[in-house]
Amino acid sequence: MRITRESCTVRVPATSGNLGPGFDCLGLAHAVYDEVEAVPIAGPTKVQVLGEGQGELPTDDSHLVVKALHRGLEWAGAPACGVKLTCRNAIPQARGMGSSAAAVVAGLTLASGLLGSPDGFGRAEILTLATEFEGHPDNAAPAIYGGATLSWAEAGQAHAAQLRLHPQLATTLLTPDQHLATSEARSALPAKVLHADAAFNAARTGMLVHALAEDLDLLVEATRDRLHQEYRASSMPASAEVLTALREAGWPAVISGAGPTVLVLDELDAQTCRILEARGFAAQSVGIGEGAKILSA
Repeated sequence: MRITRESCTVRVPATSGNLGPGFDCLGLAHAVYDEVEAVPIAGPTKVQVLGEGQGELPTDDSHLVVKALHRGLEWAGAPACGVKLTCRNAIPQARGMGSSAAAVVAGLTLASGLLGSPDGFGRAEILTLATEFEGHPDNAAPAIYGGATLSWAEAGQAHAAQLRLHPQLATTLLTPDQHLATSEARSALPAKVLHADAAFNAARTGMLVHALAEDLDLLVEATRDRLHQEYRASSMPASAEVLTALREAGWPAVISGAGPTVLVLDELDAQTCRILEARGFAAQSVGIGEGAKILSA
């Protein structure tokens, strides 16, 4: 197999993993997108980053999009090449909004696009390859398929099912200035959990799948969690405080992925948004996102 196209541009959404109780298996795409253009070149790789991550992310082969693109080419049996990459990023970095999953999905989708989108290199294969990078598919799945997804991995293969969403479902993202690496947040988790806590989350995960599709009034109860958010609170105290306050006020709020962004599965009123913005949280009602898409090739 070989590269057949002179360039390819893809768009990939921000995502929230976990959604409270659905640890490492539930995810939701947001209408906030990175757009990435790749042009194969004979010389060394050159990366231009515009927007989020500008001046911070690498501009050579160590860039995550480039790594994923090369992995996709390798998997398809195509020769490696240099690439001129232009990243127009709107997804905040290290804020729990799936920036790394978006980068991986973008690179793999670019590889498929540059090869002419061959049979056998579609969304299912991209999900499995993305899970190699991420370790779990909960962000990659909604980044690929859009909307809300339930995902799992078994025997080296990742799988996803798209979930039905209630037409009146709204979302609000509350993004602080704080950065938090996923590895740091994950290191706070205990090695073992109580059976009672596992059963509690299993029930809430099933309830959440139902609530998202059929009964939004159940969202507050359905987004309760005992497996990860409390353990991570000390690494993001401002977000943990906001999360507690919102839930006590009756809002279905969760930590987005590993945090520190807070996701509310509803549209916050203007007064609450102003209060949170005064505390350093940017409030956005962005809507549900579409999956990864090739814009031009």
